[in-house]
Amino acid sequence: MEIQDLRTFVAVAEELHFGRAAERLHLAQPPVSRTIKSLEKELGVELFSRTTRSVTITVAGQALLGPARRILNEVKRAAHDVYAAQDGSLGCVSIAFAGASTEVLVGRLSRAAKIKYPNLTLELASQNFAQPAINRLIDNEADISIGRWDYLPAGIRSRVLIKEQLVVAVPTTHPLASSESAAMKEFATDYFVTLPPHPGSVLTDRLIRLSHAAGFDPLVAQVAPDTWTALALVAAEVGVHLTISSVATNTHNQEFSFLPIANPFEDVLLRMAWREDSHNPALATILELAEEAL
Repeated sequence: MEIQDLRTFVAVAEELHFGRAAERLHLAQPPVSRTIKSLEKELGVELFSRTTRSVTITVAGQALLGPARRILNEVKRAAHDVYAAQDGSLGCVSIAFAGASTEVLVGRLSRAAKIKYPNLTLELASQNFAQPAINRLIDNEADISIGRWDYLPAGIRSRVLIKEQLVVAVPTTHPLASSESAAMKEFATDYFVTLPPHPGSVLTDRLIRLSHAAGFDPLVAQVAPDTWTALALVAAEVGVHLTISSVATNTHNQEFSFLPIANPFEDVLLRMAWREDSHNPALATILELAEEAL
């Protein structure tokens, strides 16, 4: 039983006329008749009752009609999926993202993809820090990485999503808590809560460079495993914490406040990165959607 046999059978069953079925299939009538006879011989049943004036479908034909339609629909769907996968509207894109503030952007992108490309799946993998996120991209474990890097390896392309400013989180009891901004030198005697000094860590780099430019080495009270823990330690008055403006925008807590750094300094860039040699057609779809959604 071939797919074309089923197409011919369904056409005759729906038209109940061999001539009209042949026209619908863009065939001559004799091949249609031969196909039905061959199918009946193969199955060992009569599918249609024929007279010189009418064609009616038999009980056996009715039993075949439902499955035949389902098979043809699946064939049509398979062809559609093949084309959709090729043009990037169907498939899977894995995204590794790092940093507390990126969750909002990833959520926005996921919602946009679900609405515009319902057959395209985003697999999300949250990382504590940017270097593990870019490592997943390098190792072909992710299609896209979102994070903050000053330098990217060869073969990786990127797009800037947000330019962010540096801020210092201070407890509400801090003498500068009500200030609109603060110079870095004003934190020379403060203890800092820092993130782990991973290679490529932008905030660790900025803390050291800003402190040295202001003439001091930063005093470290505690190393926190992530931003939320660092802010909890700030609220507990363990120390102050250098972070970025998007964290301040997305965090609301009465126990600490954020002070922009008054010293002119280069922005921190949140980037979306991907492999230049990727062969995933859905990647281009998500990159284009990200330009609209983010």
